[in-house]
Amino acid sequence: MILRKRFLLLAAMALCSLAMLTVRAAPLETATVARADLPRVYRLDGIAEAINRSTVSAQTSGRILAVNFDVDDVVRQGDVIVRIDDSQQQAGVSQAEANLKVAVSRRQDVEREYQRIRGVFAKDAVSKADMDKATAALQQARGSEQAAEATLQQARKELEYTQVQAPYNGIVTERLAEVGETVQPGQRLMSGLSLDSLRIAVDVPQSLIRTIREERKAQVKVDGKWVQSEDVTIFPVADPHSDTFKVRLQLPSGTEGVFPGMYVKVGFIAGKVPNLVIPLSAVVLRSEVVGVYVVNGEGKVHLRHVRLGSPAGPDHVSVLSGLDEGEQVATDPVAAAIELKSQRTAQVENE
Repeated sequence: MILRKRFLLLAAMALCSLAMLTVRAAPLETATVARADLPRVYRLDGIAEAINRSTVSAQTSGRILAVNFDVDDVVRQGDVIVRIDDSQQQAGVSQAEANLKVAVSRRQDVEREYQRIRGVFAKDAVSKADMDKATAALQQARGSEQAAEATLQQARKELEYTQVQAPYNGIVTERLAEVGETVQPGQRLMSGLSLDSLRIAVDVPQSLIRTIREERKAQVKVDGKWVQSEDVTIFPVADPHSDTFKVRLQLPSGTEGVFPGMYVKVGFIAGKVPNLVIPLSAVVLRSEVVGVYVVNGEGKVHLRHVRLGSPAGPDHVSVLSGLDEGEQVATDPVAAAIELKSQRTAQVENE
């Protein structure tokens, strides 16, 4: 029984040794630490702003019958947010329609009379003065009809104003009117803003404004991810008190995670700078330590601490310190760790 256990133990050790030889036999995949020109990025703080931010005011007078939305409510474009008593406006429309009917009837009578006068004037049966008088009467009747039509259009518009609608999709930020109040044209009713279109306002030092104006490229950090700005607007006048220029960055439509008034990180592209670059797959995280497995010319592996910089595309990252150009780093940290352990074991056995 004891011999059997010893035999199994020796067999297991042999298998482990064979596995280690197999791992050592497979060469490690490495990548060369290369130098590349990466964008020079300046980090600044910006404040999110709503592009569409407004206060809706009354355009007609009357008593408020209903306020359909309150602070923090989401509204859609065209929603009726405030309803005003329209009895006075309805009466105005009815009066304007009646006046238009009278004007049309008057114009028709004058037009028939004009046609009669023109017929007899062609036969020299009436004087030119009578013809001129009929022409002037027709012009006056037509003018009265047009004025009545305009009055009716205005009355109908006043009736529409009693249904106050949201100008765009947004969220209510302030309620300025209550049910029962009597409002006049120009009186504020409700304030709101749209979250569909946002921009970032940044104060940029004048020492950077020249390169930023040339590049016109910027990124905004949203929920831990960098979002490319769609448009960069630079104000042409500097603030003499702070020596800064105001810059606005347009965020892509529908960007989520940003609200007006929030502070966000902004990265401006200002030229390029050479950096050492390695694949992201080569990076090793050990607690709070960041490192890579370096492979020398003899195939020896050792773990080295490095300090990383900004991303260099989706699959690479820049290195600020810890590596030199031309060195080889293992792209498979797991295989490199096994190889390092094998080398240490072999070294102990040799000693």
